[in-house]
Amino acid sequence: MSDASFHGVFPYLVSPVDSEGNIASKVLRRLVDHLVRAGVHGLTPLGSTGEFSYLNWSQRRKVVEVVLEANGGRVPVVPAVAATATADAVRQAREFEAMGVDGIVAIMEAHTPVPESGTVDFFTRVAQAVSHPVVLYTNPNVQRGDLTLRAIEELAKVPNIRYLKDVSGNTGRLLSIMNRVGDRIKVFSASSHIPLAVMLIGGVGWMAGPACLIPEHSVRLYEFAVAKKWDEAVTLQRALWSVNEIFVKYPYAACIKAGLELQGFPVGAPLPPQAPLTGEAREEVRTALQGVGAL
Repeated sequence: MSDASFHGVFPYLVSPVDSEGNIASKVLRRLVDHLVRAGVHGLTPLGSTGEFSYLNWSQRRKVVEVVLEANGGRVPVVPAVAATATADAVRQAREFEAMGVDGIVAIMEAHTPVPESGTVDFFTRVAQAVSHPVVLYTNPNVQRGDLTLRAIEELAKVPNIRYLKDVSGNTGRLLSIMNRVGDRIKVFSASSHIPLAVMLIGGVGWMAGPACLIPEHSVRLYEFAVAKKWDEAVTLQRALWSVNEIFVKYPYAACIKAGLELQGFPVGAPLPPQAPLTGEAREEVRTALQGVGAL
């Protein structure tokens, strides 16, 4: 599948895991089919909402295998590759490409500060290990080896680094990136609180967990933006804000999994030591979904 399809709404899929640590393949297949039928433009397993930090390699591999099978080539599948060691990230990227993914989101996990040169080397080596498009992931709020403007400009020279998912929420930063790299790297927004702003300044879509809960709404929002129907888009964005409010209020996986359970997808609880949403928090999710007609 051509990377020309890398645009629009890419839900960050949850990873349903049963009490014995097995991937709940049946419900994951059902969720994938539901999202694709709702019109999403791609699927991203193993993102933050997909709990990659809490899954071992066997579980990660199984998640991608199930998503690929359930998708059946309908939309691009672009899983996250996340590691602290460059060699581990390279191995993951190669194995996913051999499985038939359409690209990867590259995430550098770091428990100690990494110099800019090390960050550039990490992403360069991962990209050079595969032939498919690579999406850089940058989150200045949590990463110890953040992608600076200078690092992004350097990485834009790597032919298959074609996209960036930015979690900063800083449109000024995004404008600086766009001005420096031009069309060499296209920008995806992160969580659904600023997609319209990102689309307005030249973004190509967003990758976000809430799209699992409101796929049709998310696709409609994207279509309004593409058609430059900004009044309709802003009205819809404001209506959807209540869903994103709970997403940023509670842990990502716990929030989205609670919402999916309410929608009839038995995806289970987030992996320990994370805790599921209960009581008042779960009712907040219910109220938000009811408010937008997603229950």
